Amino acid sequence: MRVPQFFPKEILLMAFDSIRSHKFRSFLTVLGIVIGVVVVIVVASLLTGVRQSIVDVIEEYGSNNIYAFHLSTGFNTGPQVEEERTRKPLTAADGEAIARFAPAVEQVAPVLLVAWWDSTINYKGTNYRRGQLQGVSPNYAEAANLSVAAGRFIAETDDENRRNVMIVGVNVVDALMPGKEPSEIVGMEVKLGGRPFEIVGVLEKRKNAIFGENDEDNAVFIPYRTAQMVSPGSEYVLLLIRARAGQLPAALDEVEEVLRRQRGVKFNDPNNFDLGTADKFISQFDSIMGMVGLIAIAISSIGLMVGGIGVMNIMLVSVTERTQEIGVRKAIGARRRDIVRQFLFEAMTLTFLGGVAGVIIAIIISKILGWLLPSLPSSIPLWAVVTGLVVSIGVGLIFGVWPARKASRLDPIECLRYE
Repeated sequence: MRVPQFFPKEILLMAFDSIRSHKFRSFLTVLGIVIGVVVVIVVASLLTGVRQSIVDVIEEYGSNNIYAFHLSTGFNTGPQVEEERTRKPLTAADGEAIARFAPAVEQVAPVLLVAWWDSTINYKGTNYRRGQLQGVSPNYAEAANLSVAAGRFIAETDDENRRNVMIVGVNVVDALMPGKEPSEIVGMEVKLGGRPFEIVGVLEKRKNAIFGENDEDNAVFIPYRTAQMVSPGSEYVLLLIRARAGQLPAALDEVEEVLRRQRGVKFNDPNNFDLGTADKFISQFDSIMGMVGLIAIAISSIGLMVGGIGVMNIMLVSVTERTQEIGVRKAIGARRRDIVRQFLFEAMTLTFLGGVAGVIIAIIISKILGWLLPSLPSSIPLWAVVTGLVVSIGVGLIFGVWPARKASRLDPIECLRYE
């Protein structure tokens, strides 16, 4: 007798027919898989978009830059250790030593983080308290790739004479003088901490931003020596160091060596300062992104597990409902592996369709988030889509094995007698 052969195409068509005949039941079965795939893809799209925004912003600041500070910089999740909290801040003299003894360094721009002074800006009765006040050197604009939309940046004479001048970001202008063009702002006098200051320049908004804003949008820059004069209690200094083109590794080693010598760090002791670079900041963000990704995977795994159990349950019910069909197929010559393949393909088709539905819903959610929150970057990575589909098929394969084996072991005579 000729044994009938069932090819994958025919098995797939049978699987689709079975799913189509129980649409609502099939939807409820794969709901957990849909939720799991949606969570993974949406989280992956948001993290990928944010990462790309951070990379773009860092590159716009300058990929050749080194950020020296006495505390840890970048993306940190853990608390500071006691030794770090008691570290001596860096000084402008440290920056001068770096400029003198580090040949691979092009320039050094010290930044004084003004903390012990009222940074409220007042203009004709309107107050602005969100300004990020910093005292910067005249070469800061070049080191940080800054541009001014109107006016000029801080000059050497401003710093040497401790003049009361300032450069402001676009948010400061919009808050204090709404509707005015940057060119109209230049030359105006405002009060900063009760002192009169002249606005000599307005910063141009950077092309790239994280969540729609940069630190410089709220920036208030005054000359470095002016900041020391008006706020003598502020001592935290950040050194923005630009390496020569193609010499970042050499500059990093030279800066570390100079600062260790300047700060009297012994040979066997670790650094009592931090050096940040673009690669380091991106690596720190990737580690945070990895932790968030693990949480998303844990959440989605619950959905996939629930969906897998649902698939196993529904396939066991299907085996019971189709007992006579199995008996007939065995009676006309179907082999055990044909029965196993039929039920495995049906389970995998069911979970694959759940994965496809999850991908489509995740894309829709990402598009809606991008439309409602344009400043929230989202970019769906191809690997997340492929992973979601592969995992959904894998769930069908794993949780469909037992029902398929159970169906293949049924006695054909008992199956034909089954009512």
